[in-house]
Amino acid sequence: MVKIISVTNQKGGVGKTTTSVNLAAALAATKKKVLLIDLDPQGNATMGCGIDKMDLDESVNDLLLGDSTFAEVVQTCDEKFDLLPSNSELTVAEIALLQREDKENQLKKGLADHVQNYDFVIIDCPPSLNMLTVNALVASDSVLIPMQCEYYALEGLASLLSTVRQVTKATNAKLEIEGLLRTMYDGRNRLAVDVSKQLLDHFGKKVYRTVIPRNVRLAEAPSHGLSSIEYDKRSPGAMAYLTLAGELLRRQKTATKTKSKTKTKTKAKPKAKAKKKLKKKSKKAVSA
Repeated sequence: MVKIISVTNQKGGVGKTTTSVNLAAALAATKKKVLLIDLDPQGNATMGCGIDKMDLDESVNDLLLGDSTFAEVVQTCDEKFDLLPSNSELTVAEIALLQREDKENQLKKGLADHVQNYDFVIIDCPPSLNMLTVNALVASDSVLIPMQCEYYALEGLASLLSTVRQVTKATNAKLEIEGLLRTMYDGRNRLAVDVSKQLLDHFGKKVYRTVIPRNVRLAEAPSHGLSSIEYDKRSPGAMAYLTLAGELLRRQKTATKTKSKTKTKTKAKPKAKAKKKLKKKSKKAVSA
C-alpha cells in the first residue's frame, strides 16, 4: 500500500529539498517504487534530480490546473525513481487555485489514479504555509518535518503543527506526523545539543534516531544533478539518508503489525462474547 509523505517546514534552509531528493533516492536504492513531487516553484528538487527546470514541456503546474495528465508530466530520473517536476510557473497554479472550488483537493485528484503504482510518494513542499502546501497535506498520509536544532526552528514548529491539526480536522482526518528529522546537525554546538534534547523530551519516538550531519558532499551533489547517494555513497550525508530510509521502513513495518493485531483483537471480542452467551444458555438448559 502506498505511503504519501509531505516533507515540509515553513522555515527555509532547513534541508527540505535535500531530504526529499535523498530520501527518494535512498528508498529507490532499497528497490522501492518511489515518486518524488517537486511542489516548490523554485524547482530545486527538479534540478537536484538532473532535470533542467527551464526546459520543461509540462510540469506539476499543468497537472494541478488540469491542463496535462499525470502521464504527460511524470519523468523517470537516472536514479530509478519518478519525478513530477516544477519551475517558476508553479506560482501561476498557486494563484489560480485560490479562485477554484475544492481548491485544496486538486493535487489529490491529479494523483488519484496513479499513486497506487508506487510504494512511496515524497512531496517536497515550498517554504511557506500556502495553498500548495495545503494541497500537499490534504493528499498525504503523513508529514516529515526536517529542522535545524536552533531556537527559531522551535518557534516555526509550533505554527506548522497547528496547521497540520487544522488540516486534520477540516479535510484529512488520517494525516499524522511521520517524524521530526534533525538536519545540519553539529554535535559540537551546545545550542544544537540543547534543542535536540528538548525535541526528544517533548516528541519522544516521533523524533527520528537518525541525525543528518553537516556535510560538504550533501551541498555539492545538487550542482551535479545527483543525490548524495549517487554522488558519494560513502559520505556521512549519504550514509545518514540511507539509514533514515531504513528507519522509516522499520517504523512502517511496526505500524502495520500493530494495526493488524488491533484488527484481530477487535474481531475476536464479538466471538468471545458470543461464546459466553452460549455457555450461559447451555447452563440454563442443564439446570432446567
